[in-house]
Amino acid sequence: MLFVQVDPTIEPVQIVEVRSVPLATGRVTDARALAVAGAACISLTAVFIRLADVSPATSVFFRCALALPPLAVLAWREHRRSRRTSRADAVRFAVAGALLGVDFALWSQAIMLVGAGISTVLVNIQVAVVPLLSFLFLGTRIPARFVATIPVLFAGIALTAGVVDDGATSPDLLWGTLLALLSGVAYAGYIFVVGGRGTAATAGTQVLVSTAAAGVVGSALGSVWGTVDLAPGWAAFGWLAALAVSAQVLGWMLLGRSLPRLAPEVGATLLLLQPVLAIAAAMALLGERPSTLQLVGCATVVATAWYVASRPDRSR
Repeated sequence: MLFVQVDPTIEPVQIVEVRSVPLATGRVTDARALAVAGAACISLTAVFIRLADVSPATSVFFRCALALPPLAVLAWREHRRSRRTSRADAVRFAVAGALLGVDFALWSQAIMLVGAGISTVLVNIQVAVVPLLSFLFLGTRIPARFVATIPVLFAGIALTAGVVDDGATSPDLLWGTLLALLSGVAYAGYIFVVGGRGTAATAGTQVLVSTAAAGVVGSALGSVWGTVDLAPGWAAFGWLAALAVSAQVLGWMLLGRSLPRLAPEVGATLLLLQPVLAIAAAMALLGERPSTLQLVGCATVVATAWYVASRPDRSR
């Protein structure tokens, strides 16, 4: 899933130096390279869920449960370095994780209905929802460029859903589109609650707490489409393990350590590789074949998300 660094306060973007990130091995890596690697890991999420072919509750349970041990080790290492998380931040991470669990459950079902590629693109609605939440709860001004993109964004969503494509529309496609959009709204809530106050130093703790909360809430909500299957079979378990390691651990940790060191517009632009890679992976590995108009809709949604997220520098 797209992990866009959006500051809910919608303050003017400052020029941020792209810094190198020290790794555990002692080597130094450009933050942009880590962001691209994280986006690549996350881009396979929907493909792994589709290949596992289990209920939403089962996929949420295993992707979170299997990710907790390595995340706990990373959080413990942060704690040893005296990078402690306050109780207020821990509560905030848990609330954000609950919203993330809603996102996981709805998105998992959407993947089964509309496909891995299209569902990943539709979740980008969160880029437009965050400013609305900021306006409603913080009273911040909504940028004019955001208002101007709304018609274009919904036109792209309509094309992606196959509304104007003869023979492409079906009840499953429309229902899956709705679930993917609601998933994006829930993910926007996660971003809004976490806010722009995260740091690379406490990325492990934040992801650990949020993942634990997401596992509980997402498994419960996902039970609407079937209860958790604790014995899904070795093949399904293998895909779920790959999902937990690649997306829930590697992807989120790479992004958590790189995004705070990148200017928001740089991070948002790099992360838009994720839906593009997801569509390519779904076509190559799952044989998904979106129509031409659906691909145009996907491109429209991605371009609109980039335009909204990459706010211009106002300090010049």
